[in-house]
Amino acid sequence: MFAHEARLDAGREQTLVRPGFRERVEELMRGLWREPVIVLRLADGGLVFEVPGRRPDGTVEGTKLVRRFFWNLVRGIGRAAAYVLFLAHNSAGGGGRGRPVVHVRGPANAMALDLVDRLRQAKAPWLVFAPSGLAVVDTGPTVRDPAGAPPPQVVWQARGPHLPAISFAKRTLTWPDGSSFTFVLHGRTEEQHLRAHHEFPEIIHWNGRPGQER
Repeated sequence: MFAHEARLDAGREQTLVRPGFRERVEELMRGLWREPVIVLRLADGGLVFEVPGRRPDGTVEGTKLVRRFFWNLVRGIGRAAAYVLFLAHNSAGGGGRGRPVVHVRGPANAMALDLVDRLRQAKAPWLVFAPSGLAVVDTGPTVRDPAGAPPPQVVWQARGPHLPAISFAKRTLTWPDGSSFTFVLHGRTEEQHLRAHHEFPEIIHWNGRPGQER
């Protein structure tokens, strides 16, 4: 029964994220950075903020409420679905029941906002990790055939000393000002891809763990 459900989940995920998009991002970033990369598709929307000057949905306090209404109306369904998925994941991982899940924390004008604001504008965000780099890449909608999709675009990147601290175990990026972003993966396929490269607590196998299917 569990194997059957897993196959159904895999089929649904391949409909939402067609095979081939990850490989296009990998090819792009390996070519730019000349080092191995780990590429993960992030969940769409659903981020909750705890940052002075931002509403919980990430919009800037004081902006026009009409614009905010239509923005929330357009993204509401996707945001709610991703939020429910994250709550389920957090509960399964031992998170506190009933506690609000916050993905973006920090002081006013937090350093994390530079990445997160650009990520929220992406139609299909991928987080790219490398030994000396971190990037957000947008491939456009991943339900289409990747052969006919536009080239992936780097919408944010940091290298070397400008990198935030990365915890794969906690799925969290932390900047020098204390601000943080806890990222949510798109689904089981992304969880499996991360496990093929990450060993608890923070051992990274950039070319894949021995014996793990990539």
